[in-house]
Amino acid sequence: MLATLVAEPFDRRGWVYEEKYDGDRMLAYKEGTRVQLYSRNAKDNTGRFPEIVGAIGRLRPATLLLDGEVVVFDRKRVSRFQLLQQVKGKPVYAVFDCLFADRKDLRQEPLAARRIVLERVVASQGVLLLSQRLAANGLEAYRIAKRRGFEGLVAKDLSSHYVGKRSKLWLKVKVHQEDEFLIVGYTAPAGSRKYFGALLLGGYEHGKLHYVGKVGTGFGGKTLTELHARFQPLVNSRTPLVDPPRDRDVTYLRPRLVAQISYQELTADGRLRQPVYLGLREDKRAKDVTLPKAGD
Repeated sequence: MLATLVAEPFDRRGWVYEEKYDGDRMLAYKEGTRVQLYSRNAKDNTGRFPEIVGAIGRLRPATLLLDGEVVVFDRKRVSRFQLLQQVKGKPVYAVFDCLFADRKDLRQEPLAARRIVLERVVASQGVLLLSQRLAANGLEAYRIAKRRGFEGLVAKDLSSHYVGKRSKLWLKVKVHQEDEFLIVGYTAPAGSRKYFGALLLGGYEHGKLHYVGKVGTGFGGKTLTELHARFQPLVNSRTPLVDPPRDRDVTYLRPRLVAQISYQELTADGRLRQPVYLGLREDKRAKDVTLPKAGD
């Protein structure tokens, strides 16, 4: 179930307001002693997080399906996608929903009932964490998220059933701008930089891939090396963009890799301002990367 982005915080009766985590969305399946972790695009991540797998395996129900996000917190207890990507810190599974428990399908139960089951089977300890509710009032929840430096908040209708698609019964409000974009090419390196200078970024709008700008910061030496190796099988002689830039010395790529980018704003002409590369999103499908709107 995916949340729909809205521009402004709000308060509604019968809704709850949770911290929006900045990590990898993950479904956890438990069948007896066997546990598997899968990303949104059905990629098996079980081997990446053995401690989380072990903790879920020790939970009481014989069968269980949980929805949550694998995150790494910084020293201020703010989840940072970059820390997760760079394997810096201890991964934690922030759980916010329970879809099955003891062979019972809970998806048609209201969120309020699913949360009761979730709190009964999962306790916040070790590498498992129940998603944090910020405040009963949505506007106050937003102020808390902003003050603590969270990515944003997710508002949920307590009467909502769980549906495997984007829904307006779950809404998200951003505190700062961070989105996914497709890597569509790279420029030649300059100076002491190796492998490439900057990444060209794009996103889909009405089925066409549009250019949104370049990002040249956020790369360490290891990241430059690893990305360059990932790029080589994707090199393409033609641009995938309908509106390519006029830059010279550009190597274009087939749009398969999804990058997480932090930025100040999307300008009126559709360009990213002050973008910073945070990491690759292995849990997002390239075809789902659509352009944010200026002012979102």
